[in-house]
Amino acid sequence: MNYPIPDSPQEIFALQQQPVDEELVAAVIAGVVKLVRSQGQSLEELTAQVLAEDPMLDRQQRRWLSTLVAQAWESFP
Repeated sequence: MNYPIPDSPQEIFALQQQPVDEELVAAVIAGVVKLVRSQGQSLEELTAQVLAEDPMLDRQQRRWLSTLVAQAWESFP
């Protein structure tokens, strides 16, 4: 992977300056999973946040993203 997994919200935010590609999206998802776990949140809490109404993504996109987040959650120890 060309991008390290971010360790903080600031590092995740800094990735916003990079061109979007599959590896960047994967790094951000991995960083979010890592951060949420370190804060003691559960997959269910994270999924609820992903599925919450948002003007940026429609319902189908949020469900797709929640599936990716769940897969990432299961992939990382």
